[in-house]
Amino acid sequence: MADQTSAPIGINVENVSEWLGANVDGLVGPFTFDLVAGGRSNLTYRVTDSTGRSVALRRPPTSHVLPTAHDMVREHTILSALGPAGVTVPATYGLCVDESVNERPFYVMEFVEGHILRDAAIAEAAFNVEQRRQIGPNLATTLAALHAVDVDSVGLGDLARKEGYIERQLKRWRGQYEQMAVDGVDHGGLVEAVGDQLAASIPAQQRATVVHGDYRLDNTVLDDNGRVSAILDWEICTLGDPLADLGLLLVYWAEPSDGAVALLGAAPTVAEGFSTRAEVLAAYEAASGLDVSKVAYYQAFGYWKLACILQGVFARYMAGATAGDASSVDSFPEHVALLARTAASTLETL
Repeated sequence: MADQTSAPIGINVENVSEWLGANVDGLVGPFTFDLVAGGRSNLTYRVTDSTGRSVALRRPPTSHVLPTAHDMVREHTILSALGPAGVTVPATYGLCVDESVNERPFYVMEFVEGHILRDAAIAEAAFNVEQRRQIGPNLATTLAALHAVDVDSVGLGDLARKEGYIERQLKRWRGQYEQMAVDGVDHGGLVEAVGDQLAASIPAQQRATVVHGDYRLDNTVLDDNGRVSAILDWEICTLGDPLADLGLLLVYWAEPSDGAVALLGAAPTVAEGFSTRAEVLAAYEAASGLDVSKVAYYQAFGYWKLACILQGVFARYMAGATAGDASSVDSFPEHVALLARTAASTLETL
C-alpha cells in the first residue's frame, strides 16, 4: 500500500496513483507528489514517475470551495481546445471527475520546464539584458495569438456570454467591494465614484475572444531565450473583450519610475533591459490589428478591479478567515485607495 503520510495535503496517493497508471499513457509508478502552487487558488502538484518523467496535476483547494468556482472540467476543456489551436498552453493528458478517487475532480497536464519571473532578482539571474529586452514584445504577441483564436471553431463558443464583458465585470466587482465593507475603513466613496466613471465610458467591444483574466508575466513559463512556452492559471478564463487582458498586462508591467504603484508585486519588469509599457503596447497592436487607442480605459479598469479584490482580501482577513502576520495586511486600505486614485488619474488621460 502507498505511504499516505508522504503525500502533500490534497492527494490520496493510493487512489491517484492507480488512476494515473490506468489513464495517462506512459506513466510508470510509483509516483511522488510535490505541491508547487497552493493557497486559496487551485492547487498544482508536480507528479514524478519511476522513470523521472514529470507531469502536473491540478485540483481545487481543500477547503472553502464555492460551488461554481475551481471548475476542473472547465479548465481542462479550455486547455484542450487552445493547445491544438496553436496557443502556448500545457498539453492535457487526462481528466478525473470521479470524486471517489481524490474527493474532488482533477486533471493532469504537461509539466512545462522553464523560468517563472516573480521578481527582478530572478529575472536578472535567468536572462541577460538583451534577452530581457525581447520578453515584453514576445508576451504581447503571445497574447495577440490567444485573442486571434476563433472561439466557435475550437468549441469554446458556449463557454460564456460573448458581449457586455466590461459591464458584467463592473457589476461583479462593485458588488464584491460593497459586500466587503470593513468598519472603520472609509474611502469616502472613491472606489464607487471611479466605478461610476468606468460604467459611463465603456469603449465598444471590438471582438469577442478568449479572455485569460489574469495575463501577466509571472503567469507564464519562459524558455531559455525568454519566449513564452506556456501560459498558466486559466481558472478565471472566460469570453469577452480582449483589451481587458491587455490593460491588466500593462498594469502589472511596472517601470522603474512607477514608485508606489508597483505595489502589485515584486515587479520583475523594473530590472534593466525590460521593454517599456509603450513598447509592449506597440507589439500587441502590430500583432493583433486591434484599435488600442483607448487602452488607458482598460488599464484604469485593471487598477480599479485590483482595488476591489484587495478590499476583499482585507475584509476576509479582518473577519478571521486568513491566518498569518497582521502586519502584512495593515497597509491594504491605503493600497486600495492608491489603486482607485491611480485608476481615476489613468481615466483622465483618455
